[in-house]
Amino acid sequence: MARSYNPFLDAAEIPRPPLAGSPSLPESHRSIPIPSTASWLRKVFAFAGPGYLVAVGYMDPGNWATDLQGGSQFGYTLLSVILLSNLMAMLLQALSAKLGIVTGRDLAQACRETYSRRTSIFLWVVCEIAIAACDLAEVLGSAVALQLLFHIPLLLGVILTAMDILIVLLLQGRGFRFLEALVITLILTIAACFAYEIFFARPLWLEAAHGLLPNTEIFRNREMLYIAIGILGATVMPHNLYLHSSLVQTRAFGSEPKQRREALRYAIFDSTFALGFALFINAAILVLGAAAFHSRGLHHVADIREAYTLLTPTLGASLASTLFACALLASGQNSTLTGTLAGQIVMEGFLQIRLKPWLRRLITRTIAILPAVIVIGIAGESKLGMLIVLSQVILSFQLPFAVIPLVRFTSDRRRMGEFANSRLTVVIAWTVAAAILILNAELLWLTFRS
Repeated sequence: MARSYNPFLDAAEIPRPPLAGSPSLPESHRSIPIPSTASWLRKVFAFAGPGYLVAVGYMDPGNWATDLQGGSQFGYTLLSVILLSNLMAMLLQALSAKLGIVTGRDLAQACRETYSRRTSIFLWVVCEIAIAACDLAEVLGSAVALQLLFHIPLLLGVILTAMDILIVLLLQGRGFRFLEALVITLILTIAACFAYEIFFARPLWLEAAHGLLPNTEIFRNREMLYIAIGILGATVMPHNLYLHSSLVQTRAFGSEPKQRREALRYAIFDSTFALGFALFINAAILVLGAAAFHSRGLHHVADIREAYTLLTPTLGASLASTLFACALLASGQNSTLTGTLAGQIVMEGFLQIRLKPWLRRLITRTIAILPAVIVIGIAGESKLGMLIVLSQVILSFQLPFAVIPLVRFTSDRRRMGEFANSRLTVVIAWTVAAAILILNAELLWLTFRS
């Protein structure tokens, strides 16, 4: 008899199927050797990489719009949301790495092998919506950067972003390690640009430190809550949970429990350290918005182009605007690379359909380009910032459909054995999932009540 439709059916109630089928990302599976007798430092570098590819999604152009708007409108208040979001991300990515290393399956494969086909299709559709929303922010961010740097019309820039398919194909042909090195280089470039901006912005560090403490006003102010959930959606990316559970399997670690435990320890260190960079960049964007705009009475700078125009005269630094746009372009291209991988993993994991990378990228990018072209063509470029922030709120609403299965799977002792989540981890993980649901419900309540 077919199981009833339940997206979050308890994995413990279903017999665990054999681990069959192709491995996740078969062209890169266990392609990077791990020297068993190497020093801990060499192993740190050997495992370093997947965490940075995941961290890219936490500093994409969608973060820029929400963080800038939050900083310019509410000062340093929403820094606490960025901090809590990154802590949540560190926990969830650690669970994602654990699932991939221990079971040899990514999250999409685990869902397909555990749930009914109808439930799997539902979760796949939800995840594809999340990827499309994320890709929309990347499309708009890259198009804006091209406009600012090279004066390319925004609509043409949106269409040109489809050409990054060629970049993806070129990089994938050079090997996975090359892709990781390029991503890390772009992250360091973004960090350097914002270090320059912050130096000239001269933030009020005492107020910034106070902003790291949670404020109940966030729940009472509908506009502040909207931006807070946008920050949450921009920071904790649902498709990154699928991505990380696959990327950790590119390392050729052993199959014994001791070797898996070691691999898990290094993988968690990799992702936590990389997400530390994401925390710095997200906080820097919000602090920049607060120091450069909010403190000068400019409380409604939500548009990236407006921020670009105001930065140099406001900060008195000749390179401020140019470096801001360069960092934006690097962020958009970085996110493009990992978005392609996430889409491949999700489609292959849920549907067991393998498409050529260029075709998969073309489909994803077309889905993102269409709403951007329609909105820009009908409403004009003035609605650009609103569209980016809305895409991040959509991401936040997709989160439970990835978080709940992940927590269930990694807490299931029959699936994970001795690596199953401890009671404390279970409590914290479910608290995180509940917080996401409550914040989303609160936003809906405030929206429809007004």
